[in-house]
Amino acid sequence: MYEFLFQASVFLAAAVIAVPIASRLGLGSVLGYLLAGIVIGPGLGLVANTDDLRHFAEFGVVMMLFLIGLELEPRALWDMRHRLIGLGGLQIVLTTAAIMLGSIALGLAWQTSLAIGLTLALSSTAIVLQTLSEKGLMQTNGGRSAFSVLLTQDIAVIPMLIALPLLAVMPSVAINPDGSIRRATDAAHAADHAGDGHGAAMSLVDGLEGWQAALVTLGIIAVIILAGIYGARPLFRFIHSARLQEMFTAVALLIVIGIAFLMTLVGLSPALGTFLAGVVLANSEFRHELESSVEPFKGLLLGLFFITVGAGIDVERLAEEPFLVVALAVAVIVIKGAVLYGLGRAFGLSRRGLWLFTLGLAQAGEFGFVLVSFALQLDVFPEPLADRLLLVVALSMMITPLLFLLFDHLARKFQENAETAEADEIDEEGPVIIAGIGRFGQVVNRLVQSSGYRTVVLDHDMQTIQLMRRFGFKGFFGDPTRPELLHAAGLGSARVLVAALDDHKATTKLVAYARRIRPDLHIVARARDRNHVYALYQAGADDIVREMFDSSLRAGRYVLENIGMSEYEAAIAEETFYHHDRNTVRELAKLWNPGVPASENEPYIARAKELEKELETALFTALDERGKKDVA
Repeated sequence: MYEFLFQASVFLAAAVIAVPIASRLGLGSVLGYLLAGIVIGPGLGLVANTDDLRHFAEFGVVMMLFLIGLELEPRALWDMRHRLIGLGGLQIVLTTAAIMLGSIALGLAWQTSLAIGLTLALSSTAIVLQTLSEKGLMQTNGGRSAFSVLLTQDIAVIPMLIALPLLAVMPSVAINPDGSIRRATDAAHAADHAGDGHGAAMSLVDGLEGWQAALVTLGIIAVIILAGIYGARPLFRFIHSARLQEMFTAVALLIVIGIAFLMTLVGLSPALGTFLAGVVLANSEFRHELESSVEPFKGLLLGLFFITVGAGIDVERLAEEPFLVVALAVAVIVIKGAVLYGLGRAFGLSRRGLWLFTLGLAQAGEFGFVLVSFALQLDVFPEPLADRLLLVVALSMMITPLLFLLFDHLARKFQENAETAEADEIDEEGPVIIAGIGRFGQVVNRLVQSSGYRTVVLDHDMQTIQLMRRFGFKGFFGDPTRPELLHAAGLGSARVLVAALDDHKATTKLVAYARRIRPDLHIVARARDRNHVYALYQAGADDIVREMFDSSLRAGRYVLENIGMSEYEAAIAEETFYHHDRNTVRELAKLWNPGVPASENEPYIARAKELEKELETALFTALDERGKKDVA
């Protein structure tokens, strides 16, 4: 108990200290966890053997795949089939071949070289998905492509584990617990080698012929799918009747752990099984409850896994061969990066998505630890080579957060280049200039053009302009805040300017300039929030539209209609609120000080409270008067 409490305290303390520091420095939580592991492991020697703990911590990957599955409907998974089979399959085959050829060139046997290629072809599901989620890149084209490859790799682990015994280059022996001797291939067959490398002693497929094992495996998968479709809702309703939050947590853990156990019984990846279960449950009304129950465990276990990777660095071996190990890790990243870059180009990824895909997947992954250990048992790898490979896998994973930082730098460069690229020559003028053609500006543009008025559209995002042109809408590329572009678009004769840029500071700058040049121009501006409304009010905008205000107001009206008000009463309440809010904004704009936060502006707060009370009175009065008219 003492040892357990000490280790737990060390790991938690390291995470609590290192991760906030790394996040504040812009390095991300993953690098913080890895650095924490290096400090408490090789650095201070507070933890020794982390293998068993890493096996436990890898359950965080299983939970992460379950949560990702909950976000994907079966149709979305089907839509990814081309990426899964084409992009993912080609990545594994081409990377394995490239690393295999490089290993043969170094003088290794083809069997050993092929095993090395298979091992290093896999990337880190844990690090990549965690980082993509943190940076909000999961739903980008590059992020979705990376996820497809990672999912394919998880599936490919199974045939890799089956193929490794065929690559053994020499017979060997192993000692059973009872002292008897058996061949290593037989020992490996009974070894712990489920899809995530940590199977149970039990197995449903040992001793079965190939077709029998396949039937059992398909049966287990069918049971998981059918239970998710027909058994999940009755189970959740039964648990819901207890009215205890901890019961939802218990059933969520039961689903994840139970499915992981079933998958290990047939030698499949627990992560793959829980991902499948998540997809099946994606349409369940209890999906969000499951997410909230599993999320804290996933985060802690993933963090623990990253710490164990850092703590497991073999510093002595690295000190003996620093240049060789670092060179091998860099070579792996370069070879995988070259393959990924070529595939990304072939599959039409955009420049930003291409570099995210390339740099994000260029490392080796946690399954590499499993395959190296398994291959060592089979004598596919001699022990010195296995030690080097384990160090190369760990070191490449350590470098991954730095590759994501490089991607951030490249992404900023792409943005700067786009902004400084040569603007289009504007050869049209119109009564309406629309600056910014995102989701907001597109609706305005379609409405105005459909009503028979010409518009001149400006935007600094080349991809958006090109997309507009494909749908038959003309637009000009360039920075709308540049005076020469505004004048070329007809600022001197336009009747209305719509300022709808994504950058709120640029919108304010545009409004201020246009008002100074054209005091008579009517300016409609998109505001991000109330503070931005005040800034635009001072800059001279005539009509200011908050991004979420109208949609939120409509949603509130729907709420009123469904809790007791008639549609007419809800419409009166909506209209009263709208007019009162417009007056409120004008009143508070007089007290707003851009140099003082609203929470510290006492006159502003006092007036806001008064206006809120006036709103309640106005709503009551409006509904009361309507009721009297209806009675009369």
